[in-house]
Amino acid sequence: MNTVLNYRHEITLHPDSARVILRSFIPSNVHLIKTIIHRALALTEDDVHTQLNGIRAGFQDRHFDIESLLHAHYEKVRKHVVPNKPLSLNRQLLIGALFSGEYALESAALFNPSIVPHPDQSAAPAGGLRFIMSLRATGEGHISSIEFRAGTLSSDGHITLDPVSRYVTVPEIVPDPRYEKESFIIKLQEMGFDDKYVAAVMEPLGEHFTRSDLKQQVGTVRHEANPATRHLQRTLEHIQWLADSNYELRFSDAIAISERIIFPVSSNETNGIEDARFVRFVDDDGSAMYYATYTAYNGRDILPQLIETEDFLHFRIRTLNGNAVQNKGMALFPRRINGLYAMLSRQDDENLFIMFSESAHHWNDPQIILRPAEMWESVKIGNCGSPIETEAGWLVITHGVGPMRKYCIGAVLLALNDPTQVIGRLKHPLLSPEDNEREGYVPNVVYSCGSLLHGRELILPFALSDTASVIATLQVDDLLEALQSDVS
Repeated sequence: MNTVLNYRHEITLHPDSARVILRSFIPSNVHLIKTIIHRALALTEDDVHTQLNGIRAGFQDRHFDIESLLHAHYEKVRKHVVPNKPLSLNRQLLIGALFSGEYALESAALFNPSIVPHPDQSAAPAGGLRFIMSLRATGEGHISSIEFRAGTLSSDGHITLDPVSRYVTVPEIVPDPRYEKESFIIKLQEMGFDDKYVAAVMEPLGEHFTRSDLKQQVGTVRHEANPATRHLQRTLEHIQWLADSNYELRFSDAIAISERIIFPVSSNETNGIEDARFVRFVDDDGSAMYYATYTAYNGRDILPQLIETEDFLHFRIRTLNGNAVQNKGMALFPRRINGLYAMLSRQDDENLFIMFSESAHHWNDPQIILRPAEMWESVKIGNCGSPIETEAGWLVITHGVGPMRKYCIGAVLLALNDPTQVIGRLKHPLLSPEDNEREGYVPNVVYSCGSLLHGRELILPFALSDTASVIATLQVDDLLEALQSDVS
């Protein structure tokens, strides 16, 4: 451990297998679905009542409003109820339970944290700060989701976390989200769809359109096509896929921050939402938006995506566009630089890149700013979250991979007005996995997705071997001095 790291808080966030959500489990075989339903239909009402009471006794204390969840799962298989006749509410709930199961979100790991100022500072102590920490939770099947914790930094740097409920709640999926036409068309073009069918769907739509508008126009084009070719069907399927990949989520403000969970929704993230890097972005007009880049994973391919939120209640999930959107580890700067958005990225799984854009959603023409230099980072380097502005330059916490796939944390300093210029760099790791920190879901790893500057202290949450997370504090003046003295 580098001497710059001067304090390790007595906080460890361990995975808790008791935090579960209720998911639908519906077989792909329609005959099996109907067979399961038939068994429920064969029961008497008394039997249904008895079975449902057993389910309530065993599970209702583990979930908020379990009956609403069971009924929602019943609605997913309702079309397979034969004959199609009215059923008692109890029988509907029992059928819903037959197609339900619990999923332990963080049974395997709770790791790769990032940290940002809380949007509501009304409860912050004098000289202190309220914050939100995001974490990657991983459960059965290596499916990753995003969890949150809230806490307080006192004026003297003491950290307390808000109490964490054992309950978690998935948000409402906004049924009719809005899309931006220009971005939608650009993404279709990048996917290889730029033909008469795309034009037929998109041209009648407004500059901004809803999911309902798009569905109606897709239906019109499908109906009017003569003949209906395979190419038409493929085009319309990809338009649908793109719409599914851009969605909106909404939590009730009655749900505590630790109870909010962003679980995979679209087909491109069925195996996980990985390594969200949150940043509070302040635009030139003073308005603030929280952005997070993350990696969507479907078991085969990765796709960088963008989250937008102003309040951590309403989240907009967006696909990113451009030839530079192709690898993990994208991290947005917290403000524009010379009128442009700026982003760090890793295009080639080896070096650190930077790119600039007029839009937070379109990224092209990356350029290398940092290559591996020391043995501890000789395999590849990347960022550990968004750059932090200091008077000396942009402070970037980095990660380096060296022999035996050991991940260490380092730091570099970029020029404020021209962050393509590296003006400081640590020769030695700031943090290395040591002793029992080496053991975990993925051994020999320390990793972070974002840190926070509070006064003259850098608050650095980081993960231990992809299993649990801890928090350290660095004196930023010591770190800046080390960066500038180590530069070669």
